[in-house]
Amino acid sequence: MTIVAGKGGVGKTTVAATLALAAARCGLRAMVVEVEGKSGLPSLFDHAELPYHELELDPADPATGKGAVIARRLTPDEALAEYLADHGLHRISKRLTDSGAMDMVAAATPGIKDVLILGKVKQLEKTRAADVIIVDAPAAGHAISFLRSASGLLDAVAVGPIHTQAADVLGLLGDGQRCQVMLVTLPEETPVNELVETAYSLEDQVGVKLGPVVVNGLYEDLDGLAVDPLDAAAAAGVELDAAEVDRLRRAATFRNRRRALQEEQLERLDRELPLPQLRLPYRFVPELARHEIDDLAGLLLDELGELAEPGAT
Repeated sequence: MTIVAGKGGVGKTTVAATLALAAARCGLRAMVVEVEGKSGLPSLFDHAELPYHELELDPADPATGKGAVIARRLTPDEALAEYLADHGLHRISKRLTDSGAMDMVAAATPGIKDVLILGKVKQLEKTRAADVIIVDAPAAGHAISFLRSASGLLDAVAVGPIHTQAADVLGLLGDGQRCQVMLVTLPEETPVNELVETAYSLEDQVGVKLGPVVVNGLYEDLDGLAVDPLDAAAAAGVELDAAEVDRLRRAATFRNRRRALQEEQLERLDRELPLPQLRLPYRFVPELARHEIDDLAGLLLDELGELAEPGAT
């Protein structure tokens, strides 16, 4: 199981979708779990929203029957209702849901909502609901408390089903063979600062295994930016007026400076957080469409392949 987390706005939902498609390309059945309300995940696959139960976002290969992407949205109310119903308490679950008592329970027991969701994720992992489970976690600040919730409940509740559930969740989070956290950032100062802080907090306070860091939104190197526009135009047999030359020079300067700043942040991240990096390019579109996610999935597989090569760090 991979938990994808990062500061709001760094593209963690896009990375979760990209990971799922990359897994599907390898013939795996990948499940994406959304845990924090509505996200842009379903729209990336041309769906309006996710239900509590499974929804197929990308079908299996018709030739092999393998490699599908499914998703579901988990809420504490529905997770609790399902838990009670599975234990023969369907009537009680319906009353709790209809009366809004879940909010009272949550107020009296901090962390219970997060543990209910993580408990359901643990059940999905245990029953092998998919070959790969990818959790689109809350934004970085909430991600720490989200993952710490089981530890807090274990300290607060000594016995009973809540204690058992919290202990099982902690067992999953602490097992590096079953669970890892993949942090996402942009190559910018503030997101990198927050990612480094989050990484060390997760290791110290939760004890989860950290996977490779995904650096999203990188400006790719472009050939020709070091060439003056007048020289490039002359070589191509094109005439440019003064205004066009000025705009091209300013655009090239901006791009080169931006790329240099990103390189500085990549180097700083490498120094301060010794984890492998997976790098994804910036896409200059108002909204990502399905074909862009397909392209990113291919690039991510290439990056993962390079990490797997002998001698890779």
